[in-house]
Amino acid sequence: MQKKNIKEKAKAAKAAEIKILEIDPWLMPYRKDIELRMDRYSEVRNTLLGKKEGFRDFANGHKYFGFHRADDGWHYREWAPAADSLSLIGDFNGWDRNTHKLSRKAGGVWEIFLPGRDALNHESLVKVHVVRDGKGRDRIPLYIRRVVQNKKTKDFCGQIWEPEAKYSWSDSGFRVDGSAAPVIYETHIGMAQEKEAVGTYREFEENILPRIKEAGYNTVQIMAVMEHPYYASFGYHVSNYFAASSWFGTPEELKSLIDKAHSMGIAVLMDLVQSHAVKNIAEGINEFDGTEYQFFHSGSRGYHTAWDSKLFNYGRHEVIHFLLSSIKFWMEEYHFDGFRFDGVTSMIYKDHGLGTAFDEYKKYFSLNTDTDAITYLQFANELIKELRQDSISIAEDMSGMPGMCLPIGYGGIGFDYRLAMGVPDFWIKTLKLSDYDWDMQKLWHELTTSRPAEKRIAYVESHDQALVGDKTMIFRMADKEMYWHMDRDSRSLIIDRAVALHKMARLITISLGCEGYLNFMGNEFGHPEWIDFPREGNGWSFKHCQRLWRLSDSPHLRYGDLKHFDRAMVELMTSGGLMADGTPKQLWLDQERKLLAYGKKDCIFIFNFHPAESYTDLEIPVHEDCRLKVVLDSDEERFGGFGRISHDAVYETHKLVMNPDFTGITIYSPSRTAIVLKKIR
Repeated sequence: MQKKNIKEKAKAAKAAEIKILEIDPWLMPYRKDIELRMDRYSEVRNTLLGKKEGFRDFANGHKYFGFHRADDGWHYREWAPAADSLSLIGDFNGWDRNTHKLSRKAGGVWEIFLPGRDALNHESLVKVHVVRDGKGRDRIPLYIRRVVQNKKTKDFCGQIWEPEAKYSWSDSGFRVDGSAAPVIYETHIGMAQEKEAVGTYREFEENILPRIKEAGYNTVQIMAVMEHPYYASFGYHVSNYFAASSWFGTPEELKSLIDKAHSMGIAVLMDLVQSHAVKNIAEGINEFDGTEYQFFHSGSRGYHTAWDSKLFNYGRHEVIHFLLSSIKFWMEEYHFDGFRFDGVTSMIYKDHGLGTAFDEYKKYFSLNTDTDAITYLQFANELIKELRQDSISIAEDMSGMPGMCLPIGYGGIGFDYRLAMGVPDFWIKTLKLSDYDWDMQKLWHELTTSRPAEKRIAYVESHDQALVGDKTMIFRMADKEMYWHMDRDSRSLIIDRAVALHKMARLITISLGCEGYLNFMGNEFGHPEWIDFPREGNGWSFKHCQRLWRLSDSPHLRYGDLKHFDRAMVELMTSGGLMADGTPKQLWLDQERKLLAYGKKDCIFIFNFHPAESYTDLEIPVHEDCRLKVVLDSDEERFGGFGRISHDAVYETHKLVMNPDFTGITIYSPSRTAIVLKKIR
């Protein structure tokens, strides 16, 4: 009995040490699940690291495997445990499968040494011929750092990339400002230009980075960086985990882009795809050693039916080593400042979260949860922080898994931020309603509700909404009217509504409760065209795979109004620390009149979403004595508005007529207008 009591006390003490239970008491019934999470983390970590101090010393696969030039020749190594033989082939040996056989070592490792520094040359094309059970395939090396399409045969090949002149970085002093909220400009290199062709790293550096800087964003998130054979996959069917996409240029050109961004004070994040991989055998890592289980689960568990791709087995130690090495490689070789992890929901649930409503805690802690994936994500976040304390990691998780953005030591998974994926869905649902049916209480709840102590990146619309088959926010509101009435001389009630609500939705989203903000390139100015990558169905056309920047630059079009408002909004939110600091306090909510007002730090935000009613003497309680002036409003003429709000007036708080016990201000509130006031001395 005494031993039992000691064990119970030990368990209670252990639970008390897990801070997540203190942060979110609703998790107490699932204490054992949290303990299991942490026990598994410790157990697998100890097994992997042994006497190593951390994952920095573990995640070095890219420094051993692949091609490495020495003073007297070249080393080439692969991990292919089930293979019977491997042969290095390429233009250096006339693609002869018999001349350069690899030797098998312990642990499924194969290697060959090629004497002479010129045995392989910069830009040489290579593959490895892998044989298992008498069946041979020409494969792209697993750790290859560049993949290109062979101009003669049209197939994809590995390419030796060893330029004599190494890239010289100039960003040694750059650090991510942890005190500033990340305001993220999500982008795709290839479609960032106006030309009907694939844009390049160099063009992005020269043409787009200055736009991002001028727009006030402090972070750029780049999609489709890792090599992918099918351009139209948007970069989500990754084939090679250590190769920067050759669609857009050379490794040096990507490094130059990142270096330039750092010189402008802009952090650079990679859209990291480790949730799945392209199923292609010829181009990717699938069945590299002849088995389906080398990297992925066997059978149906290893295949994502909705994505038509392969699913990693995060419980296999060699897979953990491979994926963590990839993370370290991108941070050290290319100086990325962090990652947005794609498809986290798909990773952490065996049914990938498809069709599941995560409306109760027990759905997070069930046999459906992939504990191996959660453990891997903890390792990944631990490694990222080991490499750079100032780094950023963001989870694309729609389920709201508790602890996703809490430190590992608290019982969390270790991400810095989670994408607030419910917000874009909320805006879509709201836009389907009549303006008179918009629910102010639901709006407040959606934009302010989050897991305790966990940070969110909010956004109005995702890049998926810009793709063919869906619609951006402004196109849902304006549709074909955008093609005829976006010039300043052509007035349209439909366009007026779309422009007004476009601005209001962005301001209320960035200012309510989030600790970071994201925008997909072009959405800030209401880009009218959808995204349609070149494919067989459109005759391989690039017509809709570009960004029409000239629309936002034209003084005759209203796209510029939206661009200028976005710039002013970002400046307001970042210069005063209104995002990273300050919890919003609701001051007034009126469902019938479609009004919502709240305070944040030294600012008051007032939103009138009513489609027709303006209020000349609107009383807003402030609950303190102060003086305020308008610093931003969506109706300003510089934003295409009617200029109905005075920026010269000083609003002094007084006893309100509606309730003399309340202190507040009286202000004119036009319909479909947002107003921001700031306290003055």
